Amino acid sequence: MSNLGFALEGAWKVLLAGLILGAGLPAIFALGIRSMAFGAGGDTEVDHAAPHPAGRVIAYVLFALVVLIALLGIVFIVASGFGKALSFEHIYPTIVDK
Repeated sequence: MSNLGFALEGAWKVLLAGLILGAGLPAIFALGIRSMAFGAGGDTEVDHAAPHPAGRVIAYVLFALVVLIALLGIVFIVASGFGKALSFEHIYPTIVDK
């Protein structure tokens, strides 16, 4: 019975990571696209509203977040290839020995 518990414990972690990275990043990117349309206004909006500068700022922040997460994923893969680990002990991520 403990093997089943270990399998289920690992399964929910994989499911959570898949939801965050598999659906979460594209959802954040889609919100960035929608915010960019909100910032542009005019013909990009259904109601032809006036442009909103906050929409562009929100879009750029969301795009930067997606790029940052993708770069952290690449750093994690490269660091593990060199026998290192990615540590989040401080405010910023660092590469440390395993």
